[in-house]
Amino acid sequence: MSQPDGHSSTLDNLLNESRTFPPSEEFAGKANATAALYDEAAADREAFWAKQAERLHWDTRWDTVLDWSSAPFAKWFDGGRLNVAYNCADRHVAAGNGERVAIHWEGEPGDTRTITYAELQREVSRTANALAALGVGAGDRVAIYLPMLPEAVFSMLACARLGALHSVVFGGFSAEALRNRINDAEAKVVITSDGQYRRNKAMPLKANVDEAVRETPSVEHVLVVKRTDIDVEWDGDRDKWWHDVVDPQPDQHAPEAFDAEHPLFILYTSGTTGKPKGILHTSGGYLTQAAYTHHNVFDLKPESDVFWCTADIGWVTGHTYIVYGPLANGATQVIYEGTPNTPHEGRHWEIVQKYGVTLYYTAPTTIRTFMKWGAQIPAEYDLSTLRVLGSVGEPINPEAWIWYRENIGGGRTPIVDTWWQTETGAIMISPLPGVTAAKPGSAQRPLPGISAKVVDEEGGEVGKGGGGLLVLDKPWPSMLRGIWGDDQRFVDTYWARFAEQGYYFAGDGAKYDADGDLWLLGRVDDVMNVSGHRISTTEVESALVSHDNVAEAAVVGASDPTTGQGIVAFVILRGGVDDAAGGEAALKELREHVSKEIGPIAKPRQIMVVPELPKTRSGKIMRRLLRDVAENREVGDVSTLADSSVMDLISQGLTSSSDD
Repeated sequence: MSQPDGHSSTLDNLLNESRTFPPSEEFAGKANATAALYDEAAADREAFWAKQAERLHWDTRWDTVLDWSSAPFAKWFDGGRLNVAYNCADRHVAAGNGERVAIHWEGEPGDTRTITYAELQREVSRTANALAALGVGAGDRVAIYLPMLPEAVFSMLACARLGALHSVVFGGFSAEALRNRINDAEAKVVITSDGQYRRNKAMPLKANVDEAVRETPSVEHVLVVKRTDIDVEWDGDRDKWWHDVVDPQPDQHAPEAFDAEHPLFILYTSGTTGKPKGILHTSGGYLTQAAYTHHNVFDLKPESDVFWCTADIGWVTGHTYIVYGPLANGATQVIYEGTPNTPHEGRHWEIVQKYGVTLYYTAPTTIRTFMKWGAQIPAEYDLSTLRVLGSVGEPINPEAWIWYRENIGGGRTPIVDTWWQTETGAIMISPLPGVTAAKPGSAQRPLPGISAKVVDEEGGEVGKGGGGLLVLDKPWPSMLRGIWGDDQRFVDTYWARFAEQGYYFAGDGAKYDADGDLWLLGRVDDVMNVSGHRISTTEVESALVSHDNVAEAAVVGASDPTTGQGIVAFVILRGGVDDAAGGEAALKELREHVSKEIGPIAKPRQIMVVPELPKTRSGKIMRRLLRDVAENREVGDVSTLADSSVMDLISQGLTSSSDD
């Protein structure tokens, strides 16, 4: 245990995990990525990325691989020209793969659609023709506010085809959140649907658009997909049905090539100031890294694999690993409209079995939900087709990792625990499934061609076993090119902290283990300072989840007169665990368990059993709200919560629980 004095600028590295899982000889022998990829990238980074870019179709080859002369504003493949939508549809048809399935779409009520690459090309062409008829051209912005429908994919690719920027807004966001994003981007057209299915109910969606566009002067048209047949209000001048406008269009459209640095999309992410940040991504570098990472991290064999990323297209994971990466690689994939427990808790495994899914990519929060429901549910299905499992969105606890491998992966599949952000555009740190001996809970090392370091507050690299701040010290192809309309905010937010060194600071804490592998420790804002020790919430949560009774945990630091901060834990018990597990003796046992796993310094001051945790709609735990509860403050803004009633339950429970 490190001593408090002199260690306040680094994270204490407390939790040890020594289990490793090398790939089987059979898997490694057929893997897309080999260890040689690291050497090739290290020998000549720019030549390495040029080779990855050659996997795409370019109308004009680039002059320069990387222009970093105006850092932190990068230009990748400058002078090159391509059409992103052509790369995701037409070129596969031209190569003779038009009859390959691009999308197996599964609706929540059980309706399905199978879309081949030839059909994808025709649908994207129709949609592009329709948008052009509505006045959308290169450089214009289109807001997309849709559930997980094929039309969402057609719309994104149609924008890319025309050189228009799409701004996808998650279908769970409020009218006000939508309005702010429409106005910031000055979107010309909004694409939505009459409603969406959520847990067997048809919920309105266009109604939010109607409310949002009352104060959006840039919007000229609202294009509406008929999904649920619920009644909608109608403005005859502004509103247009998709089937009236898109379906009659010709199914041919000649794509134009755009500059590699032509903007592709804006994706808004929440900012600390409350004003959302419009993260800007461009075309050539983004598509290069999306395709490269999808091919190597998931070991994609497009002729035989069925890929399923369970994210929503409203998040960056849905952009890169549903739309652009898989389709650029000619993959066959599953897209599912609904929730994992509609109409029953085995729905995901039923879909895996039905389509023979081989590559499955989901979030730790989803995995922990499956743990809570119990291993008996996936055991009822044939999951033998699965050969690679992935995790994304936050660090995965070692116990959830093990559960995932054993119960979903049959004890044999590699797991790729991927670290990246909306801002990075594509996966940055991850095991390579045919190369890496995986460690439960560790993202391990930067991918070939990517460079990352863990540094102290002054920017000096910490050694093996040390913890600190995660930085990216070299530019990468899919990096954000700015914040829409606010270059200064881009510089201040991501580059000011280590301006002298030229590092991008991600906002995440990380540590090296004794082997030099990377462990992500969550947002730096989520680090607790207990008696001078900087302790990561992630490590304490992992220790709690490693107890047999605990399915999920969230930990916060609450003000403490003695220690500065005291650790307060909120835990959800596993399905089938009896009520006594929430009793005083059981909670004392949990506190001792954390002490044993990490050290006495990390023992929670208080543990509370809760039915649910406050999460955003993308599954991230909102620790800010839990801190409010732990410090008896009025609970702050809950507008982005998936279920705001959760906070009432937690607040009630806390008043009746106390520490021993």
